[in-house]
Amino acid sequence: MPRVFISAAHKSSGKTTLTLGLCAALHARGHAVQPFKKGPDYIDPLWLGMASQRPCYNLDFHMMLRDEIEQQFAHAAASARISLIEGNKGLYDGLDLDGSNSNAALAKLLGAPVVLVIDARGMTRGVAPLILGYQAFDPEIRIAGVILNNLGGSRHESKLRAVIEHYTDVEVIGAVQHDASLQIAERHLGLVPANEQGAARARIQHVGERVAAQVDLDRLLAIGDSAPAFSAPLPTDTAAPAERLRIGIAHDQAFGFYYSEDLDTLRAANVELVDIDTLHAQALPEVDGLIIGGGFPEVFMAELEANAPLRTRIRHAIEAGLPAYAECGGLMYLSKSLSWQGQTRQMVGVVPGETVMHERPVGRGYARLQPTGDDRWQETASIPAHEFHYSSLENLPADSMYAYQVTRGHGIDGQHDGYQRHNLLAGYVHRRGTGAQGWIAPFLKQVRAHKARATD
Repeated sequence: MPRVFISAAHKSSGKTTLTLGLCAALHARGHAVQPFKKGPDYIDPLWLGMASQRPCYNLDFHMMLRDEIEQQFAHAAASARISLIEGNKGLYDGLDLDGSNSNAALAKLLGAPVVLVIDARGMTRGVAPLILGYQAFDPEIRIAGVILNNLGGSRHESKLRAVIEHYTDVEVIGAVQHDASLQIAERHLGLVPANEQGAARARIQHVGERVAAQVDLDRLLAIGDSAPAFSAPLPTDTAAPAERLRIGIAHDQAFGFYYSEDLDTLRAANVELVDIDTLHAQALPEVDGLIIGGGFPEVFMAELEANAPLRTRIRHAIEAGLPAYAECGGLMYLSKSLSWQGQTRQMVGVVPGETVMHERPVGRGYARLQPTGDDRWQETASIPAHEFHYSSLENLPADSMYAYQVTRGHGIDGQHDGYQRHNLLAGYVHRRGTGAQGWIAPFLKQVRAHKARATD
């Protein structure tokens, strides 16, 4: 399983753009490129998946067990010519002092050689101690090459190459000049989602062409081929799929934050996923359950409000008992109204609170939930999660029922998350759906129980 871990010395070095370009360039050459993203992010994987034309999978120590990371990697990488794993932040950055959840820890777990992206702006001779320090900090990490980024011209490139060759044994496999055309527009959550930007494919092609002209793709492939053999723990046996279910899933420009692994898990559980365009679809299809993930409903709140027929049908279906699960943007859509930039728009109204956008994040980072005992999914174990929302849900009734106590993070009100009403569970935090602590198993159990009652 040829593989390379793309990391950086620090955040905002341009590694996401370069990884995007590498995926596009290798795909254009006819190679099957499997992208992975360290961390719980949704947006970068949308871009990387579009560039490689393969689903991008997240690998995250907080949300996944080590065996699950290895199994997920092995499963997705098996059919690829090369896998590119994009890190988050810097190579040695992480939550814990011991680095157990750092990029370096993930590279070590997967046995992946590292290509270090260095933002070279303003650097000359200082690039050498930076590289030497990163090599010495953890000798078990193999830094197999560097890509110099944001270079100031050919003379700058020549100086850096000479310094690196003289003082280190690390190969420069790419030198990318500063180029404003490689930048991708940003928004409050990071990169603009690829499923929203109409010119995304053209932009990806451009980035791929520019990266291909300035990075030695053959050397990158050779580094990937030098990775040691990889074997993952065998997954535990799973029960045979139960009866087929039809589950609607909001999938459009407003909503698109879903983990590829979770979509695979739903399909493997004999679920037919029925895409719903919340901006244009007038009717709710015949489904056994409903999923509304995260996204940017505030950007499309005028269109969401204008589609009153679908909002009405969703509200009536949930009030009639349709099992539904919503995260963050989905919770916002299901609330009574959404206010942003001086405007207020009407939403579905099944959650009796108003959503208000703020200039700064309300909840940001890793979270952890403890079931309250009143949760209708009857979960018991502590649940790892994450959140990143600029909105708050205000004026919920004092007697609202919540599925979770927030032990880390903010959730809905700093103490609770997982608002429950009828067969709806909606919260701000994002959970992994797959695995023993995932939301998929209890949700499908609820869906099947509701379907059985409806047919009795």
